[in-house]
Amino acid sequence: MAMKQSRLFTKTRKEAPKDELAKNAQLLIRAGFIHKEMAGVYSYLPLGLRVIKKIEEIVRREMNEIGGVELQTTALQKKEVWEKTNRWDDAVVDNWFKTKLKNGTELGLGFTQEEPLTNLMTNFISSYKNLPVFVYDFRTVFRNEERAKSGLIRGREFYWKALYSFSKNENEHNVFYARAQQAYQNIFEKTGLGEITFLTFASGGTFSKYSHEYQTIAPAGEDTIYLSKEKRIAVNQEVYTDEVLSDLGLAKDELTKSKAIEVGNIFPLHYRFSEPFGLQYKDEKGEKKLVFMGSYGLGISRLLGTIVETLSDEKGIVWPASVAPFKIHLLSLGQNEKAEEIYKKLKVAGAEVLYDDRDITAGEKFAEADLIGLPYRAVVSEKTVAAGGAELKRRNAEKSKIVGLEELIKLK
Repeated sequence: MAMKQSRLFTKTRKEAPKDELAKNAQLLIRAGFIHKEMAGVYSYLPLGLRVIKKIEEIVRREMNEIGGVELQTTALQKKEVWEKTNRWDDAVVDNWFKTKLKNGTELGLGFTQEEPLTNLMTNFISSYKNLPVFVYDFRTVFRNEERAKSGLIRGREFYWKALYSFSKNENEHNVFYARAQQAYQNIFEKTGLGEITFLTFASGGTFSKYSHEYQTIAPAGEDTIYLSKEKRIAVNQEVYTDEVLSDLGLAKDELTKSKAIEVGNIFPLHYRFSEPFGLQYKDEKGEKKLVFMGSYGLGISRLLGTIVETLSDEKGIVWPASVAPFKIHLLSLGQNEKAEEIYKKLKVAGAEVLYDDRDITAGEKFAEADLIGLPYRAVVSEKTVAAGGAELKRRNAEKSKIVGLEELIKLK
């Protein structure tokens, strides 16, 4: 996709809202990627939506690769479904958004999907021949956080992917679980966070002894982890005991303490939800058995915020090419006719290019390009045209070079 910046209704700002303290939200607001509606609630402007969709597609491909099947659940949730697991009670879950129909029927805005998906699957699973099955969806979920903070990293409304596995037994579950671990690592590699994201042992809560989180090292992180960079494993401070270290085959003399952001989690659910919903199947002998379940969550909007929080500098955002809204930022400095010609040829070639055709100063264009943070900046001026093309520079590089149209097209 190609677009002229003059047609992009969003605009940059020199300052973020005074009540916005998180670096990720400050930069995304200033660069024109999101708009703050209220604390913990953000609209995605055209640039921000393109990043969200690129992250979503990376995640979708990895989920499909391990056998995931995409569906779409509802945001409105029935009270009686959640009462089966006692999670409708505010004393058990204190961050529900609840409402009522005009006839007085109570409803909730979904904050997670174990109950509705388990309930749904009772209509489709009855035999061992129906298993295993792995379903996932992308959707907006709602949590009535007492204090929304950290920008996109902890909001009241956010966008995520949740996959649930339904297996015949724990052994079958474990095979998929290992594949899901690798798929998650692939996602973080492909979104530019692979080097600073670690598989982390954490509390399994009421579900299991442990869960596995994926934690990205960041000074602004809400979690504290102890990590081994060599083994690429970490332990969340909440379960940091000799017993857990013994299960990490880890020793305290090889661990580094760090703040981190949880960007994903995976854990077995065992029969926690299949039992109250009566989710059973008949095995080869005709005997009824409970379905063994697993959960695999990943915050898409949180991942966007984490990328900005960790991959930025004093000038602005530094997008990995895989999730950048555009690959090339084409800037015209008094050479609109030549720049227009290059823009049209890049567009025909299918390049992802944002063309700054606006009538503003060169300094403003350079500053905004650094703030927006596209992977490549291509400047067209009288000097570059005389030298044979455009001045190309990577966003985080010191030096630039003059290149012709063919080399620009290769960047697409």
